[in-house]
Formats: sequence, structure tokens, C-alpha cells
Amino acid sequence: MYKSIRSLLFALDPERAHVLTLDALYNTRYIFGANWLLKQIFKSPPKPVEAFGLTFPNPIGLAAGYDKNAYALRGLSALGFGHIEVGTVTPLAQFGNPKPRVFRLPKDEALINRLGFPSQGAAKMVKNLDKIGHCKYPTRKSQRVINLRRFLPEHRSKRKSKMILGVNIGKNKSTPNKEAVLDYLSLLELFAPCADYLAINISSPNTEGLRDLQAPALLEDLLTQLNYQRKFEQKRLRKKIPLLVKLSPDLSDAELDDALEVILATNMDGVIATNTTVSRPAGLQSARLTESGGLSGSPLRVRSEAALRQIIKRIDGKIPVISSGGIMSPEDAKRRLDMGATLVQIYTGLIYEGPGFVKKIVQSL
Repeated sequence: MYKSIRSLLFALDPERAHVLTLDALYNTRYIFGANWLLKQIFKSPPKPVEAFGLTFPNPIGLAAGYDKNAYALRGLSALGFGHIEVGTVTPLAQFGNPKPRVFRLPKDEALINRLGFPSQGAAKMVKNLDKIGHCKYPTRKSQRVINLRRFLPEHRSKRKSKMILGVNIGKNKSTPNKEAVLDYLSLLELFAPCADYLAINISSPNTEGLRDLQAPALLEDLLTQLNYQRKFEQKRLRKKIPLLVKLSPDLSDAELDDALEVILATNMDGVIATNTTVSRPAGLQSARLTESGGLSGSPLRVRSEAALRQIIKRIDGKIPVISSGGIMSPEDAKRRLDMGATLVQIYTGLIYEGPGFVKKIVQSL
């Protein structure tokens, strides 16, 4: 059935098709019993995984980038994911790069995007998460003054949502790298009450200069300050706040080792490997292969697995790893877990395989 729907979606501009899909998932809230029915159809068998002090229902998650503004979480949560990562969110709203900026490579089962962190901004995402009961704030008396305080209620009851949620954070395009830490610190403060973990995105290829933050000195400064802020927020909120770092597949072996050394030294809780690649492997057949931007899907598989292999060896079990990139079949997901990944995330595979992809993977494990 999805193949017929996919042919219609693939006849549309990729970004337009994506918006329509998110709208459909969002609008399930207005149809009586729709979310319940989706959960019955796409319910995955329990395959619990312990990581970061959390119990994940299964090891399959949705990668950041699919729902950038936490807009359609209720619908997405009905598709059987063990966790969902939203974002990348930036402190201030920004449009991102000019359109067109997303391209399909159907012959290669791939996508190229140069979105550049389009975001409605942190305030809008917090509102979206608060509406579905995913935030737990301290009472006003103990709460530090924050930018969003003007619209938060006087007191906050216990969080209602049971979904495991990651929030992927990034700097605004207009923020120079020397001030980037301020963007990340503000986002950590705002989303600490809402997120089960935070993913620090320093590896997107579509924001100029962002990947420079993976260099050891800049990375150490950023992660050290985030770790200090995290400790403060944990004390304030009385909850653990895992911090994960999302890395590029385009780092050399030496650069990857340097980044991992900093990640371990600054007490980060995990690594997400990997983001999209700017490389173009030999053998691509689709007409859009020359478009600039980050490549995802099947052609990313080799690079992502190579990075995972090196990371697993380097960190030697000290922290968990989430593997993302090029997971297009249940066999791909199982191989990543067998290689040592604790969890895996999908995105492009969901677009090509449809909403039943999660259940299909989990059933195969």
C-alpha cells in the first residue's frame, strides 16, 4: 500500500511532500481514535534497551531532522519508535537556506539536503512540547528566570507523556563560532525540563563553519561549559540530563579520535554517529547527484559503518553509541547493533520504506 502512496508523494517537491506528511500525522489528533488505530497497526514488539539511565521500548529511533519543530509528535509516536529526536532547533527562528534545498535520488535510495537548520525557534518548540505534556518545570518559587517564563503556568504538574524524547540543538546561522557556546547553553537551559536527552549538533554540513566546532580546542571549550551548565540544571530539576554529541562521517581517523578523546574527557554521555556526508561515492546514478548538501540513505552506509567501527573500538564501552546513517533495511539495523551500537536511528529509510519500517525492523531483531 505504501508503494502507491510513495509514488504520489514522490511526484511532489520533496520538501512539500514532507510538510504534507507531517500535517497528516499532526491532524490525527482531530480524528477520533486515529492515534489509537495507528498504534495498533504499527505496534512493535517490546525489545527494551537500557541506556543513559533510560529504558527505551525498543532500539529503533527517529533521527533528528524529520520533525524539526516537535510539530507532529503524537502521530509519530504511534509508529512504534523506541525514541524520537526532534530538531535541530535554534535559539531564534530562522528560515534556513534558500529553496529548493531537498532532492531525491531514487535510483540510489538517497536524499541530498541543504536545509541549513530551518527552525521556528526554541520558544515555539517548548510550547509544542508543553502542549503534549512533555515538560516538567519546577515551581515558580524555585525557578530561575528564563526567557520563556512569561507564558509558563505558575506551577507545573508531573510530565504526562511517556515518549522518550531527544532534542537536537544547534546554533543560529548568524551566530559566529566564537559565540556559539551561548546559543547551546541557552538551549540546554530551555529544553532541560522537556528532553530525556539533548543531542549537540556540531556536524551538519549545511551551516557554514559549524563543523569547525568539532576541532579539539573549540569542542573542548563548548562541551566543558555545557557539562557545567548540565550539572546546574540537574540539581535544579532533580533529573538526569544526558548529553550526546552528533559527529560527522567526513572526519578523518585522526580527527575522529581527537573528537572522541574530548567527548570522553568532558563527561559526555554518548555519541550519535553519523550526520550526513558531503562526499559523493562512486556509482551514484540519479540526476541530482551534483547538488550540494548532505547526502543520506544507502550511499552513506559504508561511511557510517566505518565511523561506528572506529568509535566502538576507541570508546571501549565507556559510553553508548547511537548509529544513524544509511539504515535502509532490517539487516542494516541488525548489523549496526551487532557491531556494538546501543540504539539506531532512521530517517531516509522511513521515507523510502514507509511507516511500517519501524515495526518491520523490530520484528526482525
